[in-house]
Amino acid sequence: MGRALPFLIVLLATLIALIDCLSSEREDIRGLPRPVWFLAILLLPIAGPIAWFFAGRPASLEQRAGVLAGGRSRKRVTAPDDDPEFLRGIDTTQSHNDAELLRRWEEDLKRREDDPGA
Repeated sequence: MGRALPFLIVLLATLIALIDCLSSEREDIRGLPRPVWFLAILLLPIAGPIAWFFAGRPASLEQRAGVLAGGRSRKRVTAPDDDPEFLRGIDTTQSHNDAELLRRWEEDLKRREDDPGA
């Protein structure tokens, strides 16, 4: 078991680095293109995963969330109900217009019921 432990550690680190490399957003990967990182991780069993974790993967959670170096933020695609700007832009007057329309329909219906000949 003692001889297999270093091999298992290297294998586990390689697998984790490969999965992380393949699941990272293309624009978030630093340094080299994804195929080069993939080959480096596979062909350099110890140095490849270490290089990926320190120089290739996204730098931080803020970068994955859309904040770039220098404090600039990148616009990420979100669902409309998660976008505060979209929610602020919803026309709330439409519900008032609907209520007014319903009121007019009810008046018209009542008028027709009162005067069946019209």
